[in-house]
Amino acid sequence: MNAELPDSTSQPVTDLSFGEVSPSADKLLRPALVASPKMFAEYSMFLEHLLVSLADESIPTALVCPPDCGSNPAIPPSIEVIGHPAFNLPFLWRQNRRKLVERLSDFKPTVLHCLCESSAPLVRHLAWQLNLPYILTVNSLQRRFDKLFISSSRCAKIIAPAASIAANIAEVYPSFADRLVQINVGTFTSEASFCFSRPGQLVSMITTHPMENVSDFEKLFRAVKHLFIDGYEFMLVISGGGRAESRIWKLLNSLHLSHIVTIVPRLELWRSALAAGDIFIQPRPNTVFNPLLLEAMSVGTTVAGCKGGVDDLLIEDKTAVVFNPDDEISIHRALQRLLDSPEWARQLARQAQQHLRENHTVSRMVYSILQTYRDAQSRLKR
Repeated sequence: MNAELPDSTSQPVTDLSFGEVSPSADKLLRPALVASPKMFAEYSMFLEHLLVSLADESIPTALVCPPDCGSNPAIPPSIEVIGHPAFNLPFLWRQNRRKLVERLSDFKPTVLHCLCESSAPLVRHLAWQLNLPYILTVNSLQRRFDKLFISSSRCAKIIAPAASIAANIAEVYPSFADRLVQINVGTFTSEASFCFSRPGQLVSMITTHPMENVSDFEKLFRAVKHLFIDGYEFMLVISGGGRAESRIWKLLNSLHLSHIVTIVPRLELWRSALAAGDIFIQPRPNTVFNPLLLEAMSVGTTVAGCKGGVDDLLIEDKTAVVFNPDDEISIHRALQRLLDSPEWARQLARQAQQHLRENHTVSRMVYSILQTYRDAQSRLKR
């Protein structure tokens, strides 16, 4: 869905209509996308879908990214990769920016797209240097005492991937509300759902959450222990890492859960791993859009999650079972519902897949992004 907010109190509700685009219009497009390391780590599926679609449309595209990301196999050969910084020494930042401006000048982009807010200062500088408009994508909720580096004259559009983020930006930055557009992240939704469909196989639960605080996992672990005491058979896989990982292991051992709960490094082939699971758990509210939640729903894994933060995908008893993250009884009951009613859990997964087919297609996402590029170019010309 793509919608604009005319003022700080409006809600993003208007869909972009689809239609034929003149081939000559896209010939004028030469976007340069700026991607941080986080894009490759957290949003690799989104980035791959966007780059492949731009390549398929024969739109000349440059990708500015860290040099060690430039050889990523997800980047189509037709995409011009510009490594930045060229010299990996902090005191050469001026030379690095000068080199980047030169490379982009040679490419001759018509619009810049900052793919996440961490690159906002760099893209703002590039827009001034190259006399170009730019698009800023914001993937997280903003706080009033933080400040995004947004140019009032160069930033033509701000993309939010969820209604909750769009409403938050409109509230924190009301002067930019008229430039705000919501574009849902697109994915390819599987036709089948295999959760709870393998007789005799141990039920598998998968979760991922930064391992920075033990308290983020304690209620979940205690709920899992009660399920085990109740006689349910399952395994829980936690993917990721962080400074509290050793203390989380100690908590698991103290609860005698180390035989059914395991911690593995962050998985690269997330889609395959999620498809092999029965339940995906979002244990804590997220202040950023969670692409893994989207992918879990797309492959037909049943979702259990908590409201709060960026929770647009979590529609209670329609796309997910919902619990209170601070109440182990609530978590226990939510997971118990899924374990006791496998067919209902599968129905929930199918409903989530249908929701994605209606609201999160790659074609709609790419069409909407291309429209923002055209609008950005038109805005600067006025």
